Amino acid sequence: MPQGKGHKWFAAFWDWQTRHEPSAVQKWRDETAGQATGRVLEIGCGVGANFAYYSDLATEVIATDPDPFMLKRARSVAGATPRIVEVRQASAEDLPFDAGSFDTVVSTANMCSIPQPETALGEVARVLRPGGEYRFFDHVRYESAIGGFFQDLATPLWKWCGAGCHPNRDIEKLIREAGLDLIAIQHLTAVPPIPPMIIVRPCIKGVAVRR
Repeated sequence: MPQGKGHKWFAAFWDWQTRHEPSAVQKWRDETAGQATGRVLEIGCGVGANFAYYSDLATEVIATDPDPFMLKRARSVAGATPRIVEVRQASAEDLPFDAGSFDTVVSTANMCSIPQPETALGEVARVLRPGGEYRFFDHVRYESAIGGFFQDLATPLWKWCGAGCHPNRDIEKLIREAGLDLIAIQHLTAVPPIPPMIIVRPCIKGVAVRR
């Protein structure tokens, strides 16, 4: 997303959504952000839903997002969180950080809406030190052909309603192709199989390391 652009009304919706999300998702945030160690970069931080989960294992946390409306809310959350989080405006496809400068990169419910996820994951690999961790969860493409077909069918409207969200991305494959080695992966579901959320029902959560 270009700097200065944003989705004002979706930011308001996402703020509400993260305050009322299922307990399973809250648990995933704790397992993902809460276990981040060392110097941590969070990409696509949105409204700051992960900030409360960072622990003392993280010696420094920098959070980025390109959307100014998300960032306004994230900065408010950061100001009310005991854990110090530095919030910056930046695109995941063009991170303003040196190579190998982070121990951990965190991304949650994020790769679906990044315009160029391959580039973003390449940037993740670049800024991680060798052996550094990429900790993530995302909703993903159905493994079944029928499920994938209906996600493909729904994607144009879903993107328009969801600030660019693609429900049909094979994110596990993209991670593997980005120079990252998956060391833990879980296939999960967080919502019941009812419309319209059935479109984003399959999820993955895991950890990958930079080669």
